[in-house]
Amino acid sequence: MTQLPLLLLIVLSSLLGGVLSVLAAAFFAFSARAAWIPLLVSYAIGALLGAGFLEILPHALEQGASAEGVMIAVLLGILGFFVLEKLVIWRHCHSEACEAHGAPSHDHGRSGLMIMVGDTFHNFVDGVIIAGAFLSSVELGIITALAIIAHEIPQEVGDFMILLHSGYRKRTALMFNLVSSAATLVGGVVAYFALQSATSLIPYLLGVAAASMIYVAVADLIPGLHKQPEIHITAQQVSLIGAGVASIWLIERLLGSLV
Repeated sequence: MTQLPLLLLIVLSSLLGGVLSVLAAAFFAFSARAAWIPLLVSYAIGALLGAGFLEILPHALEQGASAEGVMIAVLLGILGFFVLEKLVIWRHCHSEACEAHGAPSHDHGRSGLMIMVGDTFHNFVDGVIIAGAFLSSVELGIITALAIIAHEIPQEVGDFMILLHSGYRKRTALMFNLVSSAATLVGGVVAYFALQSATSLIPYLLGVAAASMIYVAVADLIPGLHKQPEIHITAQQVSLIGAGVASIWLIERLLGSLV
């Protein structure tokens, strides 16, 4: 595959990963169907864990890097995302966490502007992750882009809710999120040209990518599911998480026969 088609794939996947997730999140947020959000979260957890453990880490180990080096990258990635979350730069602000700090009414340190700063940084990292995955293989790039879209939708819904509670109009909130999503494209293009001369870094970048997906699933999304301990809801959550994992496995098998 020549470089131009690969770059086009990265550009298209970055645009879809950013813009599509924002538009889908806007649909759910504006239609105010709150009952759908837990379903999206459960499915996203499965998609993230499936992509991280079944796709990204195996591909990273297949690149020739040492298993210890890749695992160190995963460990450092998880610790790094924890620190960034503590600094309120990387973490998406979920409505429950913001309410605990009074953010929707009083905006104590978690203003709409701060949310957009964190969102932009996270989107840039998503673009870098997408590019690194495509430079490893087209199949992995597509899987990674789909996983990013799956986990971005429920988190973007939370961002929309906070912006609306902070006084932004729906149209303004949508515009800010679309502008922020452009950082995914910037990250993808920058990483494509930077990583072309540093292919030895790709396995470790994939390790960080897996770390980001595992961290989002385990630290940000799963705790919210524990707020509904009822047996039938737990069964529903487990089923949807399993569906998320299964969809990644199925897509990988289908792409493996086509790519």
